[in-house]
Amino acid sequence: MEMNELYKIRHSAAHLLAHAVTELFPGTILTIGPVTQEGFFYDFLPTRNFTEQDLAAIEQKMREIVKKNLPIEQKEVSKAEARKLFKDNPFKLELINEIPDGKVGLSCQGDFVDLCKGNHVAKTGDIKVFKLLNISGSYWRADKTKQPLQRISGTAFISQEQMDQEEKQKEEALKYDHRKLGQELDLFSFQEEGPGFPFYHPKGQRIFNTCSNYIRGELDADGYEEIQTPIVLLDQLWKQSGHYTHYKPNMYFTQIDDRSFALKPMNCPGCILVYKNRPRSYRELPIKLAEFGKVHRHELSGVLHGLFRVRAFTQDDGHVFCSPDQIEPEVISVLKFAQRIYKKFGFEDVKVVLATRPENAMGSAILWEKATNALKDALKVTNTPYEIHEGDGAFYGPKIELHIKDSMGRSWQVGTIQVDFFMPENFELSFINTEGKKERPVMIHRAIYGSFERFLGVILEHFKGNLPFWLAPVQIKVLPITDAQLPYAKEVVQALKKEHFRVELDVSSDPLPGKIKTAQLERIPWMLVIGNKEAEAHTVTLRYRDGKQEPALTLDALIKKAHENN
Repeated sequence: MEMNELYKIRHSAAHLLAHAVTELFPGTILTIGPVTQEGFFYDFLPTRNFTEQDLAAIEQKMREIVKKNLPIEQKEVSKAEARKLFKDNPFKLELINEIPDGKVGLSCQGDFVDLCKGNHVAKTGDIKVFKLLNISGSYWRADKTKQPLQRISGTAFISQEQMDQEEKQKEEALKYDHRKLGQELDLFSFQEEGPGFPFYHPKGQRIFNTCSNYIRGELDADGYEEIQTPIVLLDQLWKQSGHYTHYKPNMYFTQIDDRSFALKPMNCPGCILVYKNRPRSYRELPIKLAEFGKVHRHELSGVLHGLFRVRAFTQDDGHVFCSPDQIEPEVISVLKFAQRIYKKFGFEDVKVVLATRPENAMGSAILWEKATNALKDALKVTNTPYEIHEGDGAFYGPKIELHIKDSMGRSWQVGTIQVDFFMPENFELSFINTEGKKERPVMIHRAIYGSFERFLGVILEHFKGNLPFWLAPVQIKVLPITDAQLPYAKEVVQALKKEHFRVELDVSSDPLPGKIKTAQLERIPWMLVIGNKEAEAHTVTLRYRDGKQEPALTLDALIKKAHENN
């Protein structure tokens, strides 16, 4: 109920913003102004470019309109009447022409009228808590080949308390921004020579390897076999899969021996070729193939954002080839698998969203309904609550989106589960059924981390850089008080390395408080302090990141404790 109310307020605030802009800057052409996860925005074609200094005046005008407490009325008119009303606005005319019904919705407040389906507050006076945030560039319908526009973004809340809480959360998020942590902890970087392409440093690669090794063990136990497919494949393959038609602007192409190839934006077609390499029998199904595949997608430079939006990333992809009657148990299996993986990282609050057929969908509506119902049935059997996001599915199938909530209360969409009837059709996949006849398999696409890069960014911010012992790039740092304890300290390091722990020895000449401070800045979970007493007794003093200590631990006891935490 509250979320719907918040949507209404933010939706109404977007119209309020457009109303204020038209009063302050006559001649400005309005385009669209949707609600977003953070608030709302409106895209304009102004007579002159807005500046940051204009925001205060626009916000003040919005508040004046709020004080007038104008009723917000929703009505319907014919397309012909709507075209007359917006005859000087090519953007609105384009939208009107695309409306399938004969009627067009309008939202009216005072003299201001805009295209809208409705779902507003009753009057402008109900929009009490809002603020404008920034001005940025955009394009009509997010297409860089179309008209450049200016976007004004803002946010609105039901109460001032909610806005204050959001502001506090944002401040905390900035403090623990993964880009800042990545630099401080020497995990990764971005270079001018590869914009949007992350460079992993040794410690960052250790986290990457730890995440991949953990899920690899779970994959093996769950019946998956790992494969690897090429990064560059003939572009005819992408035409056959449908990616060329639906995804071409986001793909990179190259010429090899006078033939056109593409860097893969997805792993699915390569996996399909592995399946298709030999005849398959019903006895083999389900066939579960996993791949840690590097994919490349062209993103506009303006949307690149640390590890959250990059041009090359690794997906923990999995593709399950099964018979139609195996869909439900396999989707259930993936759901349970995902929840088990997230729990290891401390994410137990997993929200599920069902994304349905988009506008650019391939294939028949009948198969889409069949695939969507298969996902719904699996969610029903597992008593999993879910939301439906209409039109947010992939072009080749509906999907379950898995959202995790971090320590700052933010929700992140990470994993996906998709049922796909279409690619098996496009590639004429088959298996020999119990009657000895060819039958079409179904593909289930699934990723748990989604993008390794994005997941790494999420967990860095979730743990605020203080990664748990099992995940930390350096788990243990050995701190000899003086050089006299170095020989024993090296023995401790070697013993821990033999047990496959990630350990470092501080050989600096800093006094002990300086060594402890350095280890704390590096977010090391365990510090082993070794003085004369420890060296003589062949023990260590274990100091935790929070300052708690356990003195006189034998090496055997320490190793046992470390394994229990790994």
